[in-house]
Amino acid sequence: MSYLSSIFLNNTLSSPPSTHLHRSFNNARSNGIRITSCLNMEVQALDSTSVMEESNKVFVGTYARAPLVLSSGKGCKLYDIEGREYLDLTSGIAVNALGHGDPDWIKAVTQQAHILTHVSNLYYTLPQLELAKCLVASSFADRVFFSNSGTEANEAAIKFARKFQIFSHPGEKQPPVEFIAFSNCFHGRTMGAVALTSKEHYRSPFEPVMPGVTFLEYGNIQAAKELIESDKIAAVFVEPIQGEGGIYSATQEFLQALRTACDSAGSLLVFDEVQCGLGRTGHLWAHEAYGIYPDIMTLAKPLAGGLPIGAVLVTERVAAAINYGDHGSTFAGGPLVCNAAVAVLDKISGPGFLASVTKKGQYFKEMLVKKLGGNSHVREVRGVGLIIGVDLDVPASLLVEACQQSGLLVLTAGKGNVVRLVPPLTITEQELDHAAEILFNCLPILDKTVKN
Repeated sequence: MSYLSSIFLNNTLSSPPSTHLHRSFNNARSNGIRITSCLNMEVQALDSTSVMEESNKVFVGTYARAPLVLSSGKGCKLYDIEGREYLDLTSGIAVNALGHGDPDWIKAVTQQAHILTHVSNLYYTLPQLELAKCLVASSFADRVFFSNSGTEANEAAIKFARKFQIFSHPGEKQPPVEFIAFSNCFHGRTMGAVALTSKEHYRSPFEPVMPGVTFLEYGNIQAAKELIESDKIAAVFVEPIQGEGGIYSATQEFLQALRTACDSAGSLLVFDEVQCGLGRTGHLWAHEAYGIYPDIMTLAKPLAGGLPIGAVLVTERVAAAINYGDHGSTFAGGPLVCNAAVAVLDKISGPGFLASVTKKGQYFKEMLVKKLGGNSHVREVRGVGLIIGVDLDVPASLLVEACQQSGLLVLTAGKGNVVRLVPPLTITEQELDHAAEILFNCLPILDKTVKN
């Protein structure tokens, strides 16, 4: 065991951890030990069980992780530290749109890392400007605000909507400040975004959350119109396609009714495309399929291909209400992450690339219906492009575990009964065939769920 291994894996420190760690690092340096090298060697030496045991000693218990320690990836494949291969249909929860180790993405990241990584938003940088111009040129928006994640993007959208209404109703004591969100929605876990998230178990441990949010049935046009017409609503938050909620797509009539009602009442329409945007549906933006456009759109997951970024796209009318100091972020829109995002956006936005997503999505969905549709536990295969859900009449957890043991990584959604399939957009039809075959072969495990 290396010198630093004994430091990090020794559970009986005789002095306070910070003191011991500081002294140990100094001793390591004085002995000529390269700290990063030693750390890397130690991680490689551990097996999966050891890594999981050590992790459970130092991490806050916020994640119910799968019993899997991943060490590398290439394309649509992931490898654990024992060398086992997995076909990845999770994309890091719809993040790695270009898969793992895309050469253009690596080039963008490594080149920028040699030039400039971070300076904060006190200064202008070229990659940030280039990304903003690309987003504006390819969307309905006139201006962009960058954040570090999807939940941060939605937090900014909440603030922008409130500020817009105050700006638009000067002198009024009670401008519209309330929000509408919908059943099965997910907008994030920070205090504002979680208040807009419908699942009660996400909100209840942290109450009181932000007041003034009404949840309506997703797709209920009449209820939405009536509440919007009350003149109390600052903004309506809606996902054109719900990911976490179970892969439910909005109808044309629903989104058009929201657009019309918001225009009439002066409320803002916010499309949360954190998961369904940026090519996943076969359109660059999911709402393009409907021909209906928002006042604000929030983005995140795939934008920088695996690096943390979020974005809020707004019209000039909304931006006019936002002033210096109204919002901000230290890390958001840094040169490194923005250069990566430019590379991702450039590749995804090509018409040939988007057409391939549509083609592969149709192929995969038809294959799943053919292979899985006859099973008594499969209620529906739904979705568009490469965001697909397999709705089951039993919990999906056993199927997810069986797939993992067979070399396929998939997610759950909805109430735990939907298998969520969000592979890298670069996946091949051959890989989709393989995924469908594994899912089919693992289906009998669902009978055990019924018996239990």
